[in-house]
Amino acid sequence: TDHPDRFRAMIVESSNPAHSVADSDAVRRACAELELLVVIDVAMTETARLAHYVLPAATQFEKVEATFFNLEFPHNTFHLRHRLMEPLPGTLPEPEIWARLMRALGVVDDAELAPLRQAAMQSRAAFTEAFLTAVGANPGLGKVLPFVLYETLGPALPEGLSGAAALWGLAQKAAMTYPDAVRRAGHEDGNALFDAILEGRSGVTFTVHDYEDDFSLISHADRRIALEMPEMLADIRALADAPVALTSAEFPIVLSAGERRAYTANDIIRDPSWRKRDADGALRVSAEDAATLGLREGGRARITTAAGSAEATVEISDAMLPGHASLPNGFGVDFVDGEGGAVVPGVAPNALTSTRWRDAYAGTPWHKHVPARIEGVDSASPVEPDGLVGAAS
Repeated sequence: TDHPDRFRAMIVESSNPAHSVADSDAVRRACAELELLVVIDVAMTETARLAHYVLPAATQFEKVEATFFNLEFPHNTFHLRHRLMEPLPGTLPEPEIWARLMRALGVVDDAELAPLRQAAMQSRAAFTEAFLTAVGANPGLGKVLPFVLYETLGPALPEGLSGAAALWGLAQKAAMTYPDAVRRAGHEDGNALFDAILEGRSGVTFTVHDYEDDFSLISHADRRIALEMPEMLADIRALADAPVALTSAEFPIVLSAGERRAYTANDIIRDPSWRKRDADGALRVSAEDAATLGLREGGRARITTAAGSAEATVEISDAMLPGHASLPNGFGVDFVDGEGGAVVPGVAPNALTSTRWRDAYAGTPWHKHVPARIEGVDSASPVEPDGLVGAAS
């Protein structure tokens, strides 16, 4: 578009929209129109190759990072994972990348940060007091809180943990929001919780709740879960008159474009040699459909949808019902081997998924229900490589 308010620049961090967003060919064309595209990532992704600048990040083994799951309620746990090795030359942890950009832009006057740095070297209590004073004098610091904490508290933390400085703010918020639950977990206040997170090499329980307090965790004024959504109820009633099937004569098969399988993963893991089976990311079809369409085990098939077309290896599976086929997620990314050769195993599911075929509320594409046409590829014809045919390179 030439709209004066169009997107002109993007910073993409730890994401690969040129591969992982529906109608990815359109995304690639849009990225090419940007005046500036900066990518921060650990891999040279499809999006990174479109960028004007790529800022290489350290991997999860080379920087402090965390995991957080609420699977053990009423005990909520948080695990700060310390780095195992030094970052490779030329790479930086993301907090340092962003901090360097912020410094260069002069977002915060360094003189405002000096008192906080001094206080951080004294004690947590001194830092807390200095922080409240600084934010009270300049509320704008609260808008860039992770940067402020990284620049001031970060240098006072043990080696390798400066990237965890932002957790101080989260610890304070948790202690103020759930004071009783934090104390039940053994932490007197936010500072004590923060220190426990830093020291807990195997994780820490940060809150312990009582089941009788469950409804107090609901943020609505009446402490009730709002089940009645008028718009959704109207759409549910309309289903009585809606078509039973969303397929058509042109696209008679329901394709699940992105099935989770034993050896699928996100596209950070690009070397296909880690997969012990299903190395090609096969198209799974039922025996009935295979017979009707003339497909054979290990043969090739072309999958066509409203968004694009691709070729894949066929797997005839008893797990598939007639009229249903599936492709795995995590495929369709290229990998350059040690000899400089590039391979692209499998199909990128988003090459077959349209942004128009989506949920009306969340906008999420209907990856699991994509109308498709499947045709056998004549063995006498030249075999196309796995991946999108025609719509994208």
